[in-house]
Amino acid sequence: MKKLLLFLTLLSVACQNNNKSFSIDNIENGVIYEVNVRQYSETGHFDDFTKDIHKLKDLGVKIIWLMPIHPISQNKRKGTLGSYYSVSNYKEVNSEFGNKEDLDELIAEAHKNDMLVILDWVANHTGWDHDWIKTNPEYYTKNNDGEITDPINPDTGKSWGWTDVADLNFDNMDMQNEMIEAMEYWVKEHDIDGYRLDAAHSCPPSFWKKSIDRLKKIKNVLMLAESDGYHPGGFELIEMFDMSYNWSGHHVLNSIYKKEKTSNDLKDNINRNINDYSSSHILMNFTSNHDENTWAGTVFDRYGKGAKTFGAITYFLPGIPLIYNGQEYGLEKRLEFFEKDFIPKNKSDFYNFYSNLNIIKKENDLLNIDPEIKFEVIEMENNKIVCFKRSKGNESMYFIANLSNEKLEFKTEIEGDFQSLLNKSKYNLKSNSLKEWEYHFLK
Repeated sequence: MKKLLLFLTLLSVACQNNNKSFSIDNIENGVIYEVNVRQYSETGHFDDFTKDIHKLKDLGVKIIWLMPIHPISQNKRKGTLGSYYSVSNYKEVNSEFGNKEDLDELIAEAHKNDMLVILDWVANHTGWDHDWIKTNPEYYTKNNDGEITDPINPDTGKSWGWTDVADLNFDNMDMQNEMIEAMEYWVKEHDIDGYRLDAAHSCPPSFWKKSIDRLKKIKNVLMLAESDGYHPGGFELIEMFDMSYNWSGHHVLNSIYKKEKTSNDLKDNINRNINDYSSSHILMNFTSNHDENTWAGTVFDRYGKGAKTFGAITYFLPGIPLIYNGQEYGLEKRLEFFEKDFIPKNKSDFYNFYSNLNIIKKENDLLNIDPEIKFEVIEMENNKIVCFKRSKGNESMYFIANLSNEKLEFKTEIEGDFQSLLNKSKYNLKSNSLKEWEYHFLK
């Protein structure tokens, strides 16, 4: 019965949309949602997430990013369940999450709800159980004694500490070809819409060029690099991808809350990004993701009472915002990485927060991904206040926020009558005050 239902679902989706693939038009006013399948629910099964996909429309989700779904190596595993990024087979599914049929149902449901699905792809290394370890040891990096090694920091010559994975040798063209074939498999056989590329700067640009060229011959996939133009490989590498992390902007936001940086540093970061990246490249803005949540802390650890304020900023900056699963429920704990955990689906005002941001985003084209939209940083006397402007033609809108825990007054040269899109009240930008962490979208 389940196979029949899946067939009918896939047939229905195919009739509605025969060419589901990435385009700016599909995502221009949307949000990315990162799914940690293991921790999304108490069972950690695909089905639990699939049944919730329709709810993501309230949050404006257009792209679902699934953390690695592949089987995890047991040899040299960390913890009880191991790291998602220690892959033992690129063409199989981790049985803890379900099977390929369950994954196909998830993809079909996402497509039915006008969402793309991208897989997290770990190209730099495999787990120690991967068949290549035995069948093709030449696919791996070896030390002077001819032993396969874990990834090495090129600056120190020492291990990064990722001892649960074996470093791949990208000088081997046969390995590169098998890797690309595995990526093609999920697009051809399971209609995946693209990839989030783990540690993209760790692989040579020539490999990514081949990968992208071959994948885009199948369909126009979305390629999101876990890197930026300031990592190794620079902009020659990063501009190959449709999208990349705004790591530098994220670190500035963290540092502002810790009072290590000010709005002046954020202004410099934004202007540098605008100057350095091409107008067609998309930056992903975020306050959390799987790494930040587990290793650096929750948004409340890192932003305190300013969590919503910094989150709102990511919706106004050039690029596209990310929600890490659980943020919409006000997730207050660091999720385990190598053990079973789960996200409590408690009622939270953060659900309304993200839903309201989605409404503002959908109702205002000036918040779209659009290279013709001009972004400006408005100079403020007080470096604890930020003010941004987006404009196109005769239309414009503003964002203003107090990045401190004290009430602040401000003055600008901006004339006109504005409405706060959050509460529909009138707002004066020429002279006003902001309570602690107060922010407004103004038009």
